Amino acid sequence: MTDRPTPMRRVAFASCAGTTIEFYDFFIYGTAAALVFPTVFFPALGDSAASVASFATFAVAFVARPLGAIGFGHFGDRLGRKRTLISTLLLMGAATVAIGLLPSAASIGVAAPVLLVTLRFLQGLAVGGEWAGATLLAAEYAPPGKRGLYAAFPQLGPAIAFALSSGTFLLINRLVGETSPAFVEWGWRVPFVMSALLVLVGLYVRLKVEETPMFRESTRTRASTRGPLAAALKHQWREIVLGGGALAMLFAFFYIGTAFLTSYGTTVVGLSRATVLTMGVVGAVVFGALVTLSAVYSDRVGRRKVVLASCLVAVPWGFVLFPILDHGTATSFAIGLFGTLAIFAVSYGPAGAMLPEMFRTEYRYTGAGMAYNLAGVIGGGTAPYLASDLVEAGHTSAVGWMLAAFGALSVVCVLLMAETRHRAMSAAPGPVEDQALLNA
Repeated sequence: MTDRPTPMRRVAFASCAGTTIEFYDFFIYGTAAALVFPTVFFPALGDSAASVASFATFAVAFVARPLGAIGFGHFGDRLGRKRTLISTLLLMGAATVAIGLLPSAASIGVAAPVLLVTLRFLQGLAVGGEWAGATLLAAEYAPPGKRGLYAAFPQLGPAIAFALSSGTFLLINRLVGETSPAFVEWGWRVPFVMSALLVLVGLYVRLKVEETPMFRESTRTRASTRGPLAAALKHQWREIVLGGGALAMLFAFFYIGTAFLTSYGTTVVGLSRATVLTMGVVGAVVFGALVTLSAVYSDRVGRRKVVLASCLVAVPWGFVLFPILDHGTATSFAIGLFGTLAIFAVSYGPAGAMLPEMFRTEYRYTGAGMAYNLAGVIGGGTAPYLASDLVEAGHTSAVGWMLAAFGALSVVCVLLMAETRHRAMSAAPGPVEDQALLNA
C-alpha cells in the first residue's frame, strides 16, 4: 500500500458517493413499501393490514443494522475502513437487485414475503456497516478544525439518495401513468435493478482511496486489544448508549418524513403519487442544505449545541405535525414534510463528526457504528411501524406524542454528553477530559 496521502476532495467524493448509493438502495425500499409492496407481497391482508405488514418488513432492517455495525465494525477496526466499505457496498447492491427481481406473492405465494424479509435483512446488515466506515473515512482524513465540514459529505449521501429515490419513482410513474397497472406489475422494479449501475460507480471510486493514515498508525494499539466489540463495550459503553439516545429523534423524524409520510400523503391526505414524490425531491434539497450548514456551524460552536437545539425544537413539532398535515392540502403537506426533514437535518449534519470523535481509533468503527445503529433501532425501526399502526387505529394524535417523546429522550441524552469538537481523534477520550468539555 502506498504512503502517498489521498487528496481530501477524493476522500469527500468517495464517502459521499458510497453513502448515496447505500441509502438510495435503502430508501427505494421505503418508497416501494409505501406505494406498492402492500399490493405485490401482501394482497390477502386487505389495504390497511397490508400497509402495516409492509412497514413491518421495513423495520426488519433496523434489527439487522446493529448486527451489521458489530460484524463490519470488527473487520473495519481490524482490516481497515476501505476494505470493509467495499464489502458493504457489494452486499447492499446484491440484495437490492434481488428485491427488484423477486416474484410477487401471486406467483410464488408465501415464499415472496419471506424472501423479501430476508433480503431486507441483508440490506440492514450492509447499511449498518456503511455509515460508520464512510464517516470515519472523512473524519480521520480531515484536519482538526474542519472535521464537521468534511464529515458532512457522507451525511449528504442520504439527502442525494432521497432525491434520487423519489425522482426515479416519479419518472417511472410519469412514464407508465398514475393509475396504470404497469407500475405495480414491473415499474417499481426498475429503480432496484438500476442500482447495479450505481454500485459499479461507487466501487470504482472507493478503490481509488487509500486507507486512512490514522488507522495505519494504530497497528500497535490494535494488536494489544482483545477485540473491538469487547473493548468498546468495556471502555465506552456509556458513549454508545448516549450516542444512540441522542440520535433517536433524528431517525424517528427522518423515517417518518421519508417513508411514512409518503404513504400518509397518498392514502390519508389524498394527494396524487406524483405530488408526494415531487415534494420528496424538493424536501431532499432542503435536507441537504441544512445538513451542510449545521455541520459547518458545528465547527464553530460545537456539535453538542447544534444537536441539542434540533432536539429541543423536535418536541413541540411532534405535537403540531399532524394537525398541520390534516388540513389536507398540498401546501400543508409540504410544510409538514419540510419541517420534519429540516429538524432531522440539523442534527444529522454534526453527527458525522460527533460520533467518530467520541471513540478511540482501535474500536472507532465498532463504537460509532453501534451508537448510530442503536439510534436506528430506537427511532427509525419503531417510528414508521408504530405510526402506521396508530393511524390505522384512528389515533393520529398519538403519533405526535410519540415523536415528542423521541425528542425528549434525545434532549436528555445530549445534555449528558460531552462536547467533542476540540478533541484530538488520535487521543483516547477520558473522564477528566470529558468532564472538562461538558462544563465548557
